[in-house]
Amino acid sequence: MEFTLDTFRYTLHYSFHFVAPFIFARLFWKDNWKKAGLLMLSTMLIDLDHLLADPIFDPKRLSLGFHPLHTIWAGIGYTALLAVPSWKWRAVAIGCLWHLLTDALDGVLQTL
Repeated sequence: MEFTLDTFRYTLHYSFHFVAPFIFARLFWKDNWKKAGLLMLSTMLIDLDHLLADPIFDPKRLSLGFHPLHTIWAGIGYTALLAVPSWKWRAVAIGCLWHLLTDALDGVLQTL
């Protein structure tokens, strides 16, 4: 198997989406890390907005700014959730913001 930039990009992208939330959870919420990790993992549901696009999946399309839950306005909403005094809502906020950051990094790697 040849290790290409695309292979690296996909590996990094999906590791950031599915593994990193549990690392963050372990760092920030030691007592509730499993629940926090699952909450952050559940923020992958923001990708349901891809169902509104035609085609649903386009590997060359940058999600940021294109899909409704991947806009600056959504990011502002996710940032506002950090103010809610609940570790659960903060986990959701961090999960959503990490999701957007991961998609942004994917867009940068796509241009290489």
